[in-house]
Parts: sequence; C-alpha cells; structure tokens
Amino acid sequence: MEPAGTDARSLPLARLLAHAADAVAAVQAGRSLTEALEACPAPARPGTQALAFEVMRCLAGARAARRELAPRPPPAWTEALLLTALALLWPGARAAYAAHTVVDQAVVAMRARTPAAAGFVNAVLRRFLREREALLARLEARDPEVRHQHPRWWIERLQQDWPDHWAAVLAADQAHAPMLLRVNPRHADAPAYAAELAAAGLGPAELLGRQALRLPRAVPVGALPGFALGHVSVQDLSAQLAAPLLLGEPSADPAVLLGDHPVTLPPGARVLDACAAPGGKTADLLERADGLDLLALDADAGRLGKVADTLARLGLQGQTQAADARQPASWWDGRAFDAILLDAPCSASGIVRRHPDARWLRRPGDIAELARTQAALLDALWPLLKPGGRLVYATCSVFRAEGQAQVDAFMQRTSAVISRAAPGHLLPLADNPTGFGGPAGGCGDGFFYARLDKAP
Repeated sequence: MEPAGTDARSLPLARLLAHAADAVAAVQAGRSLTEALEACPAPARPGTQALAFEVMRCLAGARAARRELAPRPPPAWTEALLLTALALLWPGARAAYAAHTVVDQAVVAMRARTPAAAGFVNAVLRRFLREREALLARLEARDPEVRHQHPRWWIERLQQDWPDHWAAVLAADQAHAPMLLRVNPRHADAPAYAAELAAAGLGPAELLGRQALRLPRAVPVGALPGFALGHVSVQDLSAQLAAPLLLGEPSADPAVLLGDHPVTLPPGARVLDACAAPGGKTADLLERADGLDLLALDADAGRLGKVADTLARLGLQGQTQAADARQPASWWDGRAFDAILLDAPCSASGIVRRHPDARWLRRPGDIAELARTQAALLDALWPLLKPGGRLVYATCSVFRAEGQAQVDAFMQRTSAVISRAAPGHLLPLADNPTGFGGPAGGCGDGFFYARLDKAP
C-alpha cells in the first residue's frame, strides 16, 4: 500500500531524494526497504516512501541505464542517488515532479552530500533525458529484466510456474496496492462501518465480504473511525481468508469464506498460530471465535511485540511466545492442538505490490532454502495436531515450490492427511474469483492456501 495522507511535495525534493537514496542504498546492500524507511525522520517518511516505492518498481531499468551511461560504478551513495533519479525519470514512473525538477534537485542533493560528484550526476541525468527514447528501446529489446522490471531468474520461474499468466503477474506487481480493511465483528459488520467511513468523508467504500472493505484511496490509519479503539484493521483481502478457513468449513471459494462463514471450532479450542507476526491473522482468529485458547508463536521476539500491540489495540486475549516452531521440544507443553495456522516464511512473491523491494532482495537459491524451512515446519507441527484436527498452510507466494508442490510433497511423506477444499494458488489477477483480481477488477494479493485435516 502506498503512503497516505501526505503530499510528497510538502518537503523540499532534494531532501526527499537524499532520504530515498539512503533507502535505495540499503536495498542495494541487502536490507529491506521497511527497515531502511524506519531510519528516515518521521516528517520525511511518507514522501520518502512514495519515492522509494517508485524507484523499486523501475530499479532494473535504472541500473541498466546507469551501466550504459556510466560504465565505471560510482561510490555507493552516488550510485543510489543516480538510481533514484533515473528511476523517477523512467517513462511510466508515477513521480509527482517534472523531469527538469528531478534533475535539478538531484544535483542539489548531491552537492549537499558530496559536492565533487554534483557535476557527474548532472551530466549523467541530462544525457539520459537527451537519449532516453533510443536508450530505453535498446535496453528493453535486449534485456527482459528491463522490459519487466524484475530479476531474470524471477521472470523465468514465473514462466515455468504460470506459462499462461506470467506476464500478467509481472504487470500486476507494478500496480499500486489498494487499501483493504477488516472490520472487527465485535464492533460492526462491513456495511455499518462503510456508513461510518462515508460520514467521515472517506467513502464510498466497496463491500467485499461480511467484514471486508476496499477504500477508494489510501488514508492514514489514524483517520479511520475507531481505529485506536480496535474497530477496524488494515489487512489484504487474500490474508483475510486464513481465519475462516481454519475456524470453519473448508471451501475453495474465497467469496464463501468472506461471507457469513460459520465457526465450527468449539469455545476453548486450542489453536496455534505458528508464525504469527505481525499479528493480523492472529487477531482475525480471536475476533471471529469466542474463547479460543490461542498461542501466537514467532521466532523473532522483536516482531512478536507487534502481535502483542495489535491484540492490545483490539482488546483481544491470546498468549504470545518467542520460539522456533520447528523445535517443539523448546516450547510445546505437550497438549495437542485442535487447529494450527502455519503462515510460513516465504519469498513474498505474491505481495510485491506492497513490498516492491522483495524482488530485489531475494536470490535464486532462496526459494529452495525457504522450501526446506516450510517442509521442516510442516513436519514439526503435524504431530502436535489432535486426530480430527485441522492445519491450514499458507504462504504469500505465487511460486509453486512454496505452495502446491510443497503440500503435495508433504502428503506423500505423511500419513493420516485428508486434503480438504481450499483456495489453492491465488494470483493477483482479474481471472481469480470475483473480487480477487488485480487492478483490472479486484484487489487480492498473491497467496496460497491448503487445508489439511488429520484423520480421526
């Protein structure tokens, strides 16, 4: 989701470009954009994020153009500023500034940081503008990374996994993600909350389920009526399928899951959310069902704090514990679970709209390593499930190795598994079920869901 509620032009562009270059330099060094933006001064953060998101969407082209125009790599921060400006000058980039302003302010930013390099930056950017049309045609013709603004290995994996849809998935990754809400059913349903949004001047909101709404534009969470009181949360539509799939009857139809879906787990049921941070799905489980004995587990103690914060804001009760779910001997008390949600660590290849740096942080070997982690989690948690219990396996990935292939392999090596109806792979495209398409007609991120029941 794009930063909301702040005009990126409310601060000097040179200052925002410098902060954006800091963020780009961090991504170039292998750090996440989220982590980099947290280091940005709060007043500059929304505008910086808006610029940095746009740079991530055009980074392959910017890198190729820099190599063409300045074959010898400049120092790291100079290169980061050049990449930032080149990406914002890329045709189709949704920058809020005229080209000559971007060039002028990039030079100002460079002069403030490294005066000796200001002339170099000015020369490269002005040459890019002079030669842009011919340069882009040449780069796009010879380099699929520039053409699709994704790493080559990522493109090839999508071509293998989704031969009929790969180009559409890559195009969807370049879109701005919509703002989706999950209304707390303990407060109201979606139609009632939509009326509150309209009264606050934030409508009209689109109804996408009993508790799901899509806003016409992104706004700061503090502007949402009752947000601080726990009346509503921000959560993608695909992510909102986890709780109803675990708590109720299985279904492959997202529209059914988002409807008035019955809860079939009894009060007091013991539930494990195995990789819980940041806590959106944990909260959804507790909002929907009364009296759950829920344990939210995560290996990252820092991120687990976000789960506790979310539950506190929503007025919900659940246990949290920092531990590696692959090692039950270190945290499990021996009492079997009625239901387990395994939202496994993955490539994040389905949520590139919301995390446009994900494609640049992953490496080809990461997918196999993540698949091994996912398999280890499944193998470790399955014995903790009661006979007759249920496990929902989820990833925010569009790669088959992290979705259907993972589940198929688990079922081949594991006994007493009953595969139940579930959405399977959801791509961020318009040919998914109603309301789950990409920019052409819906809003759901790329996800995978399987529900596995243990035989009684």
